[in-house]
Amino acid sequence: MINEIKKDTQERMEKSLEALKGHISKIRTGRAQPSLLDAIQVEYYGSATPLRQLANVVAEDARTLAVTVFDRSLISAVEKAILTSDLGLNPSSAGTTIRVPLPPLTEERRRDLIKIVKGEGEQGKVSIRNIRRDANDKIKTLEKEKQISENDERKAQDDIQKITDIYIKKVDEILADKEKELMDF
Repeated sequence: MINEIKKDTQERMEKSLEALKGHISKIRTGRAQPSLLDAIQVEYYGSATPLRQLANVVAEDARTLAVTVFDRSLISAVEKAILTSDLGLNPSSAGTTIRVPLPPLTEERRRDLIKIVKGEGEQGKVSIRNIRRDANDKIKTLEKEKQISENDERKAQDDIQKITDIYIKKVDEILADKEKELMDF
């Protein structure tokens, strides 16, 4: 029973870590990454459709993304969606390909992005701590119902804390990597 709680806790913490990685990957670093445009929705036959389903996005070079739209009639809609996104990008179409040059990041913008990254990291840590709290509550409930002994409860809580420490450390590593990426480029 305790092992199930530990396993569930670890799985949930892993999901939180993956969510954090997803959020952080969307933060622009100055380097052209196709995932930068993942969140863009294009108006396609009356419904918002992810850009990835309508076009192929590749990094042409370190500062340019190339978007190849599958349906030529959508080029202007894709261009408009990129332009109106909150990414501050200015696309230009050349035939069937839309080129999206990424402007260089200023020092001030880098610092702002680092603050955003740290905020995301803190959210990730809070999420992991909430998962720890849930697991500890389950363990306390088992002890109150006399399904486990006090010693087992303490040991299980220590194990949960060790798992939590591991995941908090992973969050810190992810944040450090992203900060380095932001400042080095």
